[in-house]
Amino acid sequence: MIASVQGRVLQRNSDSLVISVGGVGLELLATRTALEACQVGEEVFLHTRLLVREDALTLVAFASSHERDVFDALLKVSGIGTKLAVAILSHITIDNLRQAVANARPELLSRVPGVGKKTAEKILLELKDKLPTGLDILPVSDVDDLNSDLLDALTSLGFSIIEAQTAIQSLPASTPKDMQERLRLCLQYLSS
Repeated sequence: MIASVQGRVLQRNSDSLVISVGGVGLELLATRTALEACQVGEEVFLHTRLLVREDALTLVAFASSHERDVFDALLKVSGIGTKLAVAILSHITIDNLRQAVANARPELLSRVPGVGKKTAEKILLELKDKLPTGLDILPVSDVDDLNSDLLDALTSLGFSIIEAQTAIQSLPASTPKDMQERLRLCLQYLSS
């Protein structure tokens, strides 16, 4: 198995990277956090998972070993393939995935493109008590109805779920409960 890759970034695409390792350019499917950690020309270290299929060898890059562990858990869910598992990790934080599983909140997962309500429910059912521990990467915030509506509004404006969640988590505790004010502050945060 190839557990990690260290090399210079030659190319960065919307969902993949090309890393020069020992004179060989390796193409890696990458999560959003791995992509954001890489700039063309920089030396990087990424955790990886090599998937061997009948018709392809796919090397997937992750920003952390925790992210790779969650990816492995997602692949064990029937019906979840490599690209969908990468999409889930690219659109929702690990902590919010863990919170969705712990609180049986399929609506948090169904916001990910390619994940419908039935798939979200299957993920919650099959991952219950199976997610790796030690995943406290971002502070977990309760997703109440107001924040859920705010998340829906931000994602409908074209922001990713991770961008929207980050903006919502940046709101001070003293922020009024007025939806328009909260949306304005989130948009101000995202434009800076």
